[in-house]
Amino acid sequence: MQADVLNIPTHGAALFRAVLSEQEVADLVNRLGDDLQRRPGRRLLLDAPTTDLVTGSGKIGAVAAGLLGPNARPVRAVLFDKTQAANWIVAWHQDRTIAVRQRQDTPDFGPWSIKDGIIHVAPPISVLDQMVTLRVHLDACADDNAPLIVALGSHRLGKVTAHSAEAAANRHPIHTCHADAGDIWAYSTPILHTSAKSVSGRRRRVLQLDYSANALPGDLKWLGVSLASD
Repeated sequence: MQADVLNIPTHGAALFRAVLSEQEVADLVNRLGDDLQRRPGRRLLLDAPTTDLVTGSGKIGAVAAGLLGPNARPVRAVLFDKTQAANWIVAWHQDRTIAVRQRQDTPDFGPWSIKDGIIHVAPPISVLDQMVTLRVHLDACADDNAPLIVALGSHRLGKVTAHSAEAAANRHPIHTCHADAGDIWAYSTPILHTSAKSVSGRRRRVLQLDYSANALPGDLKWLGVSLASD
């Protein structure tokens, strides 16, 4: 299926081409430089210029606002840098955790974990169903440098166990998500996805951002993505 006909409600995925210019990509890579050097997949908080870019008034945040409405806000940022030296396979799975400010035991939320010093928890699927994930491509991504592969329509399956994820994915049309630098792939957060190892010498850098337009229940608070406290 052609990428340009995909949409979030039906397929769980959509491509937004050339959201960032070549210069804007270069500026973003420069600001993320220290984090890119640390390790291949890192959860992080962003400096003020990058935060401005990913909130609703910025070029990246505007994509999320167009999908979730004006209350969309970035709630987690992860930076991936896949190279020949840091190369890995990702099995079919759903993204199933969110980042929060502190642990507040809440019905239907759990288990809890710590990743990169950040508190994470698995929420009910109803929370994930109302989120979108944006992958901002900082490098071109073709067949040889590990594009994300998604199972179209699998975002409507509800919670899928790890041992059944591959079989569930294979009952759906499979789409390989090629991109140019500056493109953004948007996904319904629960979509089933996978990625192979890169067979290219080129880097595959992606800034991945989760967005929600809703508050969490009780005393739970989204961590957000800003280095400055709200």
